[in-house]
Amino acid sequence: METNDSLPPSGNLRRKIVAIAAGEAHTLALSGDGSVYSWGRGMFGRLGTGSESDELFPVRIKLDNSGKLEDERLKFVGIAAGSYHSLALTDDGSVWSWGYNICILRTGIIYARNGFRDTTEYNSAVPRLVEQFNELGSPDSLTDELETKPKAPIKICSVKAGGMMSLAIDNLGALWMWGNCPWQSSGGEGGFSFEGSFTPIPIWDFHGHTVVKVACGSEHVVALVSAGETHKGDDLVCFSWGNNSHGQLGLGDKESRLRPEIVQKFNQDSSWAVYEVACGALHTALLAHKKRPNDTLESVCWTFGLGDKGQLGHGTTRSALVPEPVKELPQSVYLVSVDCGLFHTSVVSSAGDVWSWGMEKGLGLCPDASFTNNEAGDAISPLLYSCNGLIGSKFQDPVQVGCGAAHTVLVAHDGYKLWSWGRGRSGVLGNGKTNDCFIPSVVLWPPLTEDFKPEELKTDGEEDKVAEKGDPAKAAETDKRLSLAMEEMKLLQSKLSVMERYASILHGSIFGKPLDEHDIPVSLKNSGTADIAKEWDDMLESADRSKLVRLEMFYRNMLAGVKDKQMKQRIQEIVKECLQSSTAGK
Repeated sequence: METNDSLPPSGNLRRKIVAIAAGEAHTLALSGDGSVYSWGRGMFGRLGTGSESDELFPVRIKLDNSGKLEDERLKFVGIAAGSYHSLALTDDGSVWSWGYNICILRTGIIYARNGFRDTTEYNSAVPRLVEQFNELGSPDSLTDELETKPKAPIKICSVKAGGMMSLAIDNLGALWMWGNCPWQSSGGEGGFSFEGSFTPIPIWDFHGHTVVKVACGSEHVVALVSAGETHKGDDLVCFSWGNNSHGQLGLGDKESRLRPEIVQKFNQDSSWAVYEVACGALHTALLAHKKRPNDTLESVCWTFGLGDKGQLGHGTTRSALVPEPVKELPQSVYLVSVDCGLFHTSVVSSAGDVWSWGMEKGLGLCPDASFTNNEAGDAISPLLYSCNGLIGSKFQDPVQVGCGAAHTVLVAHDGYKLWSWGRGRSGVLGNGKTNDCFIPSVVLWPPLTEDFKPEELKTDGEEDKVAEKGDPAKAAETDKRLSLAMEEMKLLQSKLSVMERYASILHGSIFGKPLDEHDIPVSLKNSGTADIAKEWDDMLESADRSKLVRLEMFYRNMLAGVKDKQMKQRIQEIVKECLQSSTAGK
């Protein structure tokens, strides 16, 4: 994920999110200064915080670089999340992993899955180095057997994870995988099984080509590979392999593949240039645009695999054995990001529109979610999710969308704001709550932690900082005031979120659409007050006939309800008076 080189010198990279990754019930965020934050469910140590406790807000993960100076410390440059484990890539090309770490080999022996050397220590609650890459040679850097020079450690430039599997692409474009990998079955020729490997395995099929992007589901892998030796423009070819029980490989059948095969819709001669790939548990999504020359940047989302919950977005619940376009998405948009949950899919356009489809309104929630009867059900076609706050219906300057098992996270505002919705159990939404959220809610970002205190103190001037360092009592008092201020900010943010939601629901019930920024009177924006009578007259004057009809129906129903309530209360009063009169006369 590229950072924004146009940031002003005063821009704070610590507050800028450049990438996100979502696991089964946890979320990772990578900031521009090379830090990783995590929140959600802590079981198996998947958060990397040193414990298995849940975290309701983003918490910074600390990397053990003991003995190094501050300016020599490693920085994270990439992240990935599997179901119960996490991966991170540092700026020196090394891979670190933490979380669930157990798998079963064909021999039946239990080994570590994240690539740790110590196979007796299964799970890790803190980042640990995947040491095997320091001893292996890249499949694309083979040398003469007589070469006496020592092998240089492999430098990894990208990591990916999904289910119980981990993937990495090195600096020469070679692909590695470990964890729950495809193996030749011992039952005979052509047999296929998924069993564990605690050592990274090179995928030799792509020797002489460059693997550019890769994604994996529970038991299948999809890779975008250069047609030639190096990646040039729109030359990517799509390969897939692994379990194919529901057509998630896009090869036209349900036969599993041990080795990569080309998805013919996106072969070298295709008119479509594929540029993004994502995998759900048993389905796949791709983004592609027409190859040049082309006057527009319009793109299409293609999906295939299991469709029983509407996760393909094709308007039906049937599965698809080959890539099919999601036709109900607008044709005049450019999609910048796609991701898949277990049974739902989400995309975001460059204009800031977000669509989701699949299980329970595209949220990925289980059928027992607390919907009303008329709201429940799977979304078999894309549903537009709007920003339900006071800043408009679109998500400004979107960066990336990420899907966990049943939650969705969006990076917007060029990386300075996070939104989340879906299942809230264990705090996976990062908004301080554990309840499900059916509309986008704001993640507490930046986090109110010790890591951000020094940054805040800078605003008071360098002299104050020096004075506080020399006066422990003053420093303690400052920390106390800052802590109280942070708690107040947290409370205010929670209240603001509730008020934004209430205002949007109220506005939507009257006008039939979410509250947009241009709906707020200018006088209210500028001064904090507004002449309600004048604003009402102006609104009626500018409204079209359909809006006026909708308003008339709304207020007619409301007035009828009030009159009905008045009548009921008056009848109750009359009955009460009669009873009292009857009792007094006895």
